[in-house]
Amino acid sequence: MSHHNTAFHQLLKPLSRHDFERLAREHHHGQKLRSASRWDQFVGMAMSQLSGRQSLRDIQSNLESQRHKLYHLGAKPIPRSTLARINEKQPAALYQALFGRLLQHCKSLPGRHKFRFKNPLYSLDASAIDLSLKLFPWAAYRPDAGNVKLSVGLNHGTDVPEFVALGDGNENDLVQGRRFAFPKSSIVVFDKGYVDYGWYKSLTDQGVFFVTRLRPNAIYRVEERRPVDRSKGLTCDQTIQLNSAHALKRGAPRLRRVGFVDRETGKHYVFLTNHFGLSAATIAALYKDRWRIEIFFKTIKQNLKIKAFVGTSRNAVLTQLWIAMITYLLVAFARHSARAGWTVQRIMRVLQLSLFDRRTLAEILNPDPGRSKKGEPQMRFAL
Repeated sequence: MSHHNTAFHQLLKPLSRHDFERLAREHHHGQKLRSASRWDQFVGMAMSQLSGRQSLRDIQSNLESQRHKLYHLGAKPIPRSTLARINEKQPAALYQALFGRLLQHCKSLPGRHKFRFKNPLYSLDASAIDLSLKLFPWAAYRPDAGNVKLSVGLNHGTDVPEFVALGDGNENDLVQGRRFAFPKSSIVVFDKGYVDYGWYKSLTDQGVFFVTRLRPNAIYRVEERRPVDRSKGLTCDQTIQLNSAHALKRGAPRLRRVGFVDRETGKHYVFLTNHFGLSAATIAALYKDRWRIEIFFKTIKQNLKIKAFVGTSRNAVLTQLWIAMITYLLVAFARHSARAGWTVQRIMRVLQLSLFDRRTLAEILNPDPGRSKKGEPQMRFAL
């Protein structure tokens, strides 16, 4: 029988240990670590993300039970007190930089969205991660609530979060969204929380297309009307100029207004875009496909450890969140080994039970249905 490293070892292969150690030296404070390393910290925290460990004691016990399988990873079990101290004291910026480094590998992953056009398609949104004020007083954004905000630009072709930022709960979604440098000719879909006429002009000047919803109280002038196919639920297709004093001051460009009625709910939507080449029906379909980013947030909250934290300091929380996002990238990278049609969520659930199995990822993520049906004779019951 051929030897295989653990599934966990294979999952970490896209990470260059050389790059990790270089970044660790750049983002290390104080004296050199002796009893543990930043790699030990990462392996322990990444393992907890994939296996659902709930506490520092749980992480330590799990690592100690798998001590003999950590050798080929170049890691060793880490005491919970040491892990807590490193999470609290050593900068989370290491894992933010590591995420950016790993993202360069993931951008080469094959994949395409479901639309005919070849422009890269992104959804932009932010999700709050709630925190208890008693445990995390630094996260307060209201007298009775605290959280951190995760902003993401999700590529629809690969389901990879190519743009990620962590901000305070009291920050407007636009603060981080405006910092994302989307590639030229890409199409970005976002909701009304990102309304900023100056940003609309900036995106248009950069050659980036966007699709969003028009606010009900927006002031505009209709400059051109085009015929629409009402059998598809379309109600209008117009060229407009936002002409309020606020919009004119910020140089709002000429935009396209598309009306659409959802036949299932009867709700009327009005979309706004700077793309005049796509059909009105495609504009409506693009906004509907924005649901992909909602599925992404649901997936990471259900399958990664980002709602219960093993540290209470700001640095410990950011460390755990960035390692969670790195873990998602590693699983997304492993999708090429999985059976066609498998989602990242399904892969995570399978790996949770097979993390330290000595089988190839291809074997774990492509189970042979014939073998499971055959069964063992000695396990059968005579009835």
